[in-house]
Amino acid sequence: MKRGKKYRAALEKVEPNKKYDLPEGIAKVKEIAFANFDESVELTMWLGVDPRKADQLVRGTIILPHGLGGTAKRIVVIAQGDKIREEEEAGADFAGGNELVDKIKGGWLDFDAVIATPDMMRVVGTLG
Repeated sequence: MKRGKKYRAALEKVEPNKKYDLPEGIAKVKEIAFANFDESVELTMWLGVDPRKADQLVRGTIILPHGLGGTAKRIVVIAQGDKIREEEEAGADFAGGNELVDKIKGGWLDFDAVIATPDMMRVVGTLG
């Protein structure tokens, strides 16, 4: 199969069958990157444990220092009365009633998702 010249140039910079340690491998991946988008990298590690033995199971999660690359979502909640305060305390970025609907009608779209309480669906329906 014929490969492109950028691929062939990158392949020349990698030694076949060489095992790279983590910092060296990351540096090499950054050095040979040639795509015009954020590329992904797969990491395989051998931990030397036997998964058939209960005392050697490895489970857990980590939080990556810079997240997974996605952007945070901005949530708008359209509600009435005490629900507005409740939704703000629950983590909504913006919460309000008719005034928020009027703001959206005026062209404000600086959010990613809208949630409305059932009693506000009549008002939300006017947004189109």
